[in-house]
Amino acid sequence: MSMEKKAYSNIKALRLRFDERRDAIRKRLDDFATIKPEAYFYELAYCLLTPQSSARNADKAIEALKSEDFFNNDINAAAILFRKQHYIRFHNTKAKRLQEVKGNYDEILTQLCNGSSSPELRVWLVKHVKGLGWKEASHFLRNIGHCDLAILDRHILKNLKKHNVIRSLPKTLTAKRYLSIEKKFKQFALDIGISMDELDLVFWSNETGKILK
Repeated sequence: MSMEKKAYSNIKALRLRFDERRDAIRKRLDDFATIKPEAYFYELAYCLLTPQSSARNADKAIEALKSEDFFNNDINAAAILFRKQHYIRFHNTKAKRLQEVKGNYDEILTQLCNGSSSPELRVWLVKHVKGLGWKEASHFLRNIGHCDLAILDRHILKNLKKHNVIRSLPKTLTAKRYLSIEKKFKQFALDIGISMDELDLVFWSNETGKILK
């Protein structure tokens, strides 16, 4: 079906923004693809911290956890997440989630490296890692090099509505609704000739001014 029949909006401006940022976006995606398994723990931890907190604060908090070698030491993650310079909302709950991931990490890493497809891994993560919903699991997998999974946060949904991919912003995202919007996002990407992963970073840079992870 043609773009005209689908009645997408503001495609010319979107293409222009992508063309301006193409090299930086593709380099960022290449960076994700080179992440080594030994770095997966902190990438997963980052995606557990981002809900209801800024990406910048989550990134700073992860650096603080790394500096104290949280993965190998028995330290109070909640105290680190509570620090003013990178405050993470619901720090006690999220610290508990980090501790649970650390305790189950051998099983998680085995699953991540067993050759399962990206969609299969996402379903497994949502079922087995507390604190990871569809968005967070998709985000984590993208950050370790998996492709073609939609990260449907408010920035992405806002842009999908702007381009008339979806009619309205969903009030909630059930699994069924998430997959329905992801399917529309994939078709949109196919129709305009820009991959969904590239569009994700275009939309994020539109909102933040930076190509963040």
